[in-house]
Amino acid sequence: MNINPRLTTLPDFPFDKLKTLLEGITPPEELDPIALSVGEPQQPVPHWVRDIVSDNFHTWNKYPPFPGSVDLRQAIAGWLGRRFGLGHGDIDPMVHILACAGTREALYLLPTWLVPDQKNGKRPIVAMPNPFYHVYGTAALASGAESLYLSATKETGYLPDLDELDAEILSRLSILFLCSPANPQGAVADHTYLERAINLARKYDFTLCVDECYADVYDTTPPLSALQVCRDMDGSGTDYTNVLVFHSLSKRSNGAGLRSGFFAGDAAIMQGYGRFRSYISASIPLPIDAASAAVWSEDSHTDDIRAFYRNNFDIAERIIDGRFDFYRPDGGFFLWLNTGNGEQAAQTLWRDAGVRVLPGAHSAREDKNGFNPGASHIRLALVNDAPVISEACERLVKVL
Repeated sequence: MNINPRLTTLPDFPFDKLKTLLEGITPPEELDPIALSVGEPQQPVPHWVRDIVSDNFHTWNKYPPFPGSVDLRQAIAGWLGRRFGLGHGDIDPMVHILACAGTREALYLLPTWLVPDQKNGKRPIVAMPNPFYHVYGTAALASGAESLYLSATKETGYLPDLDELDAEILSRLSILFLCSPANPQGAVADHTYLERAINLARKYDFTLCVDECYADVYDTTPPLSALQVCRDMDGSGTDYTNVLVFHSLSKRSNGAGLRSGFFAGDAAIMQGYGRFRSYISASIPLPIDAASAAVWSEDSHTDDIRAFYRNNFDIAERIIDGRFDFYRPDGGFFLWLNTGNGEQAAQTLWRDAGVRVLPGAHSAREDKNGFNPGASHIRLALVNDAPVISEACERLVKVL
């Protein structure tokens, strides 16, 4: 086949790899299978979303605006104000915010527009945490940049070690992806870490892209936004130079099927990238746009969502604590367990316990030293109801 040669090295999709890994393995007939492999919320979106979509049925025949409606962007600005303290002088919904049909497409398309053929006369680099959300890697590959996988391990606090970015790397760096709270480890970047990353981005002129999609799914302390740190650093409140953040309703509001998110930050990047996306990108249908504006404007349902996940972590902690390097993450809804061999553990759990989990190696790559930081781990998504989580954890401990 004649295909883009950049994509010939595209690895198998993580869940396709899992399907292949478990092929031919039959779980026990007497046990109901439990799937903890996919980070898909199992709780519903707020019930009133249905009425808003229905009330806007008459707009299905209209082309939606690519940046999102004015109402939606204003609602997002309002949430940024309530959640991160960004006031009217800090964030302009018409300048600093663009809606997107789920952050996956926005994250993927960004390097296509932003990565140059060369930086300082050399091939540019797109760096990312390792393990990572698969879209970061695919986007880097498609852009033609060199992919740099920064291992995020227990020793680095489950965030990339910024000291790995030496002068040669920084001179070629075009984009640095970060994820806070991290998927899968749940680590949260603090003010000092984010400030250092922002200063590096500005000094070496690369774009810091912080995926904050789990920002409203936290245990006790609300995670910071990189925009918040920019405001604190700059004082003026509107200088987001070299910084973008990404947010979604998929995790915050259980709205994975809404395909609704936004990105915000550097006004110059927003203007140019927004123009590029208007040619090719999907936009949010107006009934979904109206529902999204309402969801961003209402915060009480996120209290219930956090309580749901806290209860699941309570259960997991009671059953698993003291095993597999268990720790309670600061954010997100995943467990990241060290079983010694993640693929082997996933096969054992499916064969002997009927529990499907994702091997950590499937969301990671070998770094420059040939080390895959996910190889010894498994990822569990604690998205099911409490009795299911309890049963899954009990089976896991019994089998492993």
